[in-house]
Amino acid sequence: METAFGTGLGLLIGILILAVFGAIVGWLAGLIVKGSGYGVWADIIIGIVGANIAGWLFPAIGIPVGDTIVGAIIASVAGAVILLLVIKLVRRLIA
Repeated sequence: METAFGTGLGLLIGILILAVFGAIVGWLAGLIVKGSGYGVWADIIIGIVGANIAGWLFPAIGIPVGDTIVGAIIASVAGAVILLLVIKLVRRLIA
């Protein structure tokens, strides 16, 4: 059985693209929600989770996300903003 050439490199590039996209989305959401500076790693996680929230929530409530990269970024930022607002709300309730 042969392994496809470049399989490991393709996975690495995919993870790198995911991290860069997550960092950009998390950073933009942090600019919108003031006082939400969590650092680069947290921005990546917030961006990725926000994109997943947007990918699940918006179609469920009937809002089309679109097929372009700009639409994906806007939806992902909106999802990340929702996540950050929920995090701020939970922090206020706990404190």
